[in-house]
Amino acid sequence: MKARYFYLYLFLISFSVTILVSCKNRASASGKTKDVPVKKDSLGTKTEKNVSVVINDAATILKLKEIPILCYHQIRDWKPTDSKMAKAYIVPVNAFRQQIKMLADSGYHTILPDQLYDYLTNNRPLPTKPVMLTFDDTDLDQFTVGLPELNKYGYKGVFFIMTVSLGRPHYMSKDQVKILSDEGHVIGSHTWDHHNVKKYQGQDWITQIEKPTKQLEAITGKKIDYFAYPFGLWNHEAIPELQKRGFKAAFQLYAKRDQQNPLYTIQRIIVPGSWTPAQLSNAIKSSFK
Repeated sequence: MKARYFYLYLFLISFSVTILVSCKNRASASGKTKDVPVKKDSLGTKTEKNVSVVINDAATILKLKEIPILCYHQIRDWKPTDSKMAKAYIVPVNAFRQQIKMLADSGYHTILPDQLYDYLTNNRPLPTKPVMLTFDDTDLDQFTVGLPELNKYGYKGVFFIMTVSLGRPHYMSKDQVKILSDEGHVIGSHTWDHHNVKKYQGQDWITQIEKPTKQLEAITGKKIDYFAYPFGLWNHEAIPELQKRGFKAAFQLYAKRDQQNPLYTIQRIIVPGSWTPAQLSNAIKSSFK
């Protein structure tokens, strides 16, 4: 009988050591771990329930290769009244079509924010030559011109919606936003009326971010996880406000990524209306080596 307890004692010690070593190995990668529930990834593959995954820390995220994220606004032909500055944000229809065709012909694959998030936080592999296509401000031509071009090549985009404009002339309707979401494109939050985040105080966080995001969730029937700063401008005060409202990441434009919160300062590049497909290709290659 004593021998039985002795061997049981040895077994329990051995089992405990095995568990401790296993946990230590999982946590030895950069960052911390968390459990993730059952879900399907972009390829429809189920992931296991309560599988411990590594969450990269800021320093590790900053070392990863950046992914080209293109930012579009209006897709329409220039008018005589358009200023030089305005033309930087307006991509003529044929130029847009040629740019998207170039991406497809060059073998680029569009990715969505969840894929980018998994890549940054857990080193999840991406398709070859990944690119993200984002569209700001709810312009109607993104739906009438942009969407057919994306569909032509099986591409998916991210649409950051400014809710004050929903249903107004030259802007998308709620039904059109719902169609985008239902077809597999991602809807993101872009404030109520495009006020500069750097000027927010008190109730502004609710008016500009919380309420519009809830409205988009009601329209799409899905949680809104991603945010784009108006004008691409961010400040440190905005990050905890976005975090406590459940955003997983946020997108800016020109500034360097924050060293402590790179997920909330992901860079994008505006595609000027004057760029040829070759210029866009060169910009991607030179900026994201």
